[in-house]
Amino acid sequence: MNVTPDDVTLATELVVEAAALAARIRAEDDLQTRSKTSVSDIVTAADYAAEARIVEHLDRERPEDGLLGEEGTSREGTSGRRWVIDPVDGTYNFASGFDYWCSAIALADGDRPLLGAVAHHATGTVVVGGPGVPTTINGRPVSPIEDAAVSQLGVATYAHPAFIVDHPGFAAWRRAAALPATIRMLGSGSMDLVGVATGRLGCWFQHSTPDWDWLPGTALVLGAGGVTERVEVDGLVWSVAGPPTGVGQIVDALQGDAA
Repeated sequence: MNVTPDDVTLATELVVEAAALAARIRAEDDLQTRSKTSVSDIVTAADYAAEARIVEHLDRERPEDGLLGEEGTSREGTSGRRWVIDPVDGTYNFASGFDYWCSAIALADGDRPLLGAVAHHATGTVVVGGPGVPTTINGRPVSPIEDAAVSQLGVATYAHPAFIVDHPGFAAWRRAAALPATIRMLGSGSMDLVGVATGRLGCWFQHSTPDWDWLPGTALVLGAGGVTERVEVDGLVWSVAGPPTGVGQIVDALQGDAA
């Protein structure tokens, strides 16, 4: 299943417009924030408005494609393709006034990413790419991801306090988190994966990652020459992205093998 130049243009326009809309709503102090699963898992009026804007465009431009959005959009398509939408990724950062957030979208064939686009409004940065579309940042090709051992890399991840305290899967996380040169917990999966694709971060790993947090950034990493892998350990599905050696070592550590 191919990605067309029109798909690339559309994905770029969608995330830029969604991010601009979300930023405008935040500037107008009209977020209307509420919690979902925890104090740090929140949704705002900007999330809903940005998703609705994207869906409105896709209904008109790609009516045959399926849709899946973090804030409730779900539609089966007839083309075999689907658009996966995260209107504001890093909502806790967004609502707190931090700028480590983005709007993200992926075009996928089932669970296989074809294209990803991520807009970081604060810097005017748009990163677009996929397995058949070399990743670019504001239209410029990114440098290919170089292979490296995880011990030489900065790695982004996340561990919720409740996960650290009493979840049996924390042992796997601890094994993997002990390997890198340093770890970062920054609060936006798509922004972290942009960091991997553009060389600011070495690897990324996280458990229980929904498609809207995984597919946009995965496409960018693949388009930059990196690899991605998913593995189940102790009932949790872990998602890992980065250079081949680093990803392999993280997967081994999660599974309890020697790194």
